[in-house]
Amino acid sequence: MSSPGLSRRLGLGDAVVIGLGAMIGAGVFAAFAPAAQAAGSGLLVGLTLAAVIAFGNATSTAQLAAVHPTSGGVYAYGRAELGPWWGFLAGWGFVIGKTASCAAMALTFAAYVAPPGWERPVAAVAAMALGAVNLFGITRTAQVARVLVAVVLVVLAVVVVAGSSAPSAPMPFWGEGAFASGPLGVLQSAGLLFFAFAGYARIATLGEEVRDPARTIPRAIVLAFCGALVVYAVIGVVALHALGPDGLAAASAPLVATVQAAGWGAATPIVRIGAAAASLGALLALIAGVGRTTFAMAREGDLPRALAAVDARWQVPRNAEIAVVAVVVAIVALGDIRGAIGFSSFGVLIYYAVANLAAFRQRGEARRYPRFLQIVGGIGCVVLVVTLPWPSVPVGLGVLVLGLAYRVLRRRRRP
Repeated sequence: MSSPGLSRRLGLGDAVVIGLGAMIGAGVFAAFAPAAQAAGSGLLVGLTLAAVIAFGNATSTAQLAAVHPTSGGVYAYGRAELGPWWGFLAGWGFVIGKTASCAAMALTFAAYVAPPGWERPVAAVAAMALGAVNLFGITRTAQVARVLVAVVLVVLAVVVVAGSSAPSAPMPFWGEGAFASGPLGVLQSAGLLFFAFAGYARIATLGEEVRDPARTIPRAIVLAFCGALVVYAVIGVVALHALGPDGLAAASAPLVATVQAAGWGAATPIVRIGAAAASLGALLALIAGVGRTTFAMAREGDLPRALAAVDARWQVPRNAEIAVVAVVVAIVALGDIRGAIGFSSFGVLIYYAVANLAAFRQRGEARRYPRFLQIVGGIGCVVLVVTLPWPSVPVGLGVLVLGLAYRVLRRRRRP
């Protein structure tokens, strides 16, 4: 008896909201401080560079999604355009990288709401709760994402109004105070801020659950990317205005510090609620995306076939979702998530490097964007990998080799 398929229930608005929920996540509440440490007010240049590279990746993903409207994102595209091994490389990079990101989002949520000492249990409960939401169908995922995105945007609007009313902090755009770390600092800030835009991959992984995917997915990817870019640019300018580069770099909770600098201390709980909601929104979208990629890889035999089961009632990849949540809970309980962040970045950049290569190979009617965008995206991925903390690269390579070895052994066991 064959397993039921996934159901096409999502429209354009749903897909855009899921993408925004993934992009406007915990990063907007935390990423600007380390970016300021790396580049001072030059973080705005880093943000621009990150946006250019991300746009190249987004258009590559959109072009591929229009031709291959299936679950799995670049895993499926890489298989179709470059071959099974390239697809596996992209899919494995995405699964391992974004599973670590799931744990990071759960722990970020707990950091804002949990009593001291209870962060890990609360993070584990959050991961299991949102995993359960995903098990009740993709429309439930979209509905919850819509609520979380609305809450986060309202909170960010409060931050913008408060920060704009603050006295202007010293903010040199040229000279010693602006680019103290030189070009490397700007590149490091771009690497830190790049992942603010990576949520469009979650839209692509939902290819079998979107109505009219050849039209809807490319439009949703571009719309979600543009919306996230506007939000990040406005927040970056406002935070620098209120705190200056030094103040922003020293802030452990930069948007809380922004409203406090404006004398809006009463808004601090609101910002913390927004950070918690953003973390939950990103976690919800991440679990959905990783589950779909795991499902697609299992369906092709690149992961255990049991993970390809689809729930007959809710039409979701039940076993894949449960497996992802179980690994996330294990990381939350046992792992050092700080080290996992760089490892996550490595995996995601590998994923997008394959996307750019696959899109570059497309010809004829499949082409929607000029090839120079794929060149920019591909080279940008390589550059940002180089700027990662040095342990991330060898650890990432080691895990990729383990995955490739697993595929070799699995293929040898086939009759």
